[in-house]
Amino acid sequence: MAEVQTLRKGSIFEEDGQLWRVLEYQHIKVARGGATIRLKVRNLRTEATVERTYSNGTRLNDVELDKANVQYLYTDGELYHFMNTDTFEQIALGPEFMEDVKDYLLENAVVSMEFYEGEPISLKLPTAVDLRVVWAEAAIQGDTANAPTKTVELETGLRTQVPMFVQEGDIVRVDTRDGAYVTRVKQ
Repeated sequence: MAEVQTLRKGSIFEEDGQLWRVLEYQHIKVARGGATIRLKVRNLRTEATVERTYSNGTRLNDVELDKANVQYLYTDGELYHFMNTDTFEQIALGPEFMEDVKDYLLENAVVSMEFYEGEPISLKLPTAVDLRVVWAEAAIQGDTANAPTKTVELETGLRTQVPMFVQEGDIVRVDTRDGAYVTRVKQ
C-alpha cells in the first residue's frame, strides 16, 4: 500500500481491480481544510482517461511490475513486434499500445518493457533518441530574429521544430517526453 501523495507522473497503481497510470498530478491545499490530490489517470487495459480526487493520506495498492529488455523488430502494418533479449520470446503489440512511443522507435532498438502478471503494460524509452532528418523546410535568408525554427520530418515520421541550420541528412537528438529538439549530433 502506498499513500496517494507519493504518486508521481508515470506511477502505476491498482484500484477496483484495474491498473491505472498517473498522467497528471496536482496537490491542492486549502486554507483550513485538508489537502486533496487530484489525479488524471489512464486505465492500462481500456485506455480510458479519467480524473480522480483523493484526500491526503489515502492509501492505494501499489503494483510490482516485472521488467525486461526487448528489441523492436518490425511492424506489419497492424502489430508491432518485439523480442525479449533474454528469452528470445516474441511479443506483438497493437497500435493503441504504441500510440505514445512509435515516433521514437527504430528497428533493432532495445527498450525496457514492463509486465504485470505476464501481460505487457508499458514501454520505457530512453530520455532522448537520435533520429535522421529525411525532410527539412528551406531556410529563409534574413529570417533570423528571435531564434527562428523550421519544421523537419524525421525517419520515423515524427515532425518537430529545429533551428534553421539543421539540414536534410543530419542526425538530431529528440526528447522522447515531448518530441522537442535537443541538439544536432556530430556524425
